[in-house]
Amino acid sequence: MSISFATMAVPFAGRAWAETARRVEEQGYHTLLLPDTLHTPSPFPALAAAAAVTTALRLRPNVIAAPLRTAAATVRETAALQVLSDGRFELGIGIGRPDAAAEAERLGQPWGSATARRAHLAETVAAVRTGVDPVPPIVIATSGPRMLALAGRIADRVVLAAGPQVTEDDLAGMVAVVRDNAERPVAFTVQLMGIGDAVPRWPGNWKVPSVDALRDAGSAAVLPGDPDEAAEILRHRHEKYGIDEVIVPGDIADAFAPIMALLR
Repeated sequence: MSISFATMAVPFAGRAWAETARRVEEQGYHTLLLPDTLHTPSPFPALAAAAAVTTALRLRPNVIAAPLRTAAATVRETAALQVLSDGRFELGIGIGRPDAAAEAERLGQPWGSATARRAHLAETVAAVRTGVDPVPPIVIATSGPRMLALAGRIADRVVLAAGPQVTEDDLAGMVAVVRDNAERPVAFTVQLMGIGDAVPRWPGNWKVPSVDALRDAGSAAVLPGDPDEAAEILRHRHEKYGIDEVIVPGDIADAFAPIMALLR
């Protein structure tokens, strides 16, 4: 059994960002993630900087909003990251958060309907697969049935992005949709939203229930504080659903450390 771990961070200064990337690698994380918003630095140059100070750490935007770039622009940036990281880049991509429509407008890019955005994402993935050597793993983050079906056909990994209130049944249902449409082996990722009483700092516009409310509702994104019990839950999900990657928000990395030690 092998479960890998990813964590997300945002750069605020060059030297501090380099130190963050080194520390993430030293802590045993497999992948460093970076969001794609107009409120945070562009993930491509930031991940290139992280690549320059690490040797094994994989690098992935989590995730680029496909509508914010033409397919050709994504191919160009992906190819550059593959060169600069010696093949450690992974293309995390999605059709964009609902509030990203305003960001597309600021960039002069069409937003379009959900159908149009899915078509553009598929076009972008196809362009990357034919235009980048080596082809990076394609990681699609989604939760809706149409996108899950598309991800099954074109992705190497699917981030089950159902939010903090996702239940175990939700995970099972999403995995089933992907597998029913899969044309190749597909791996799965989940993101944690809490460990015991430790929770990340949510952005101010996120209305997230308390950790107690999430726990009472059976949220699969909240692990128990006991490391042995938490590790057993992750082993079970790996064996049952093929979930072999866990995203750990940086704010709760310390709480996750003993769980990671049990799963290495």
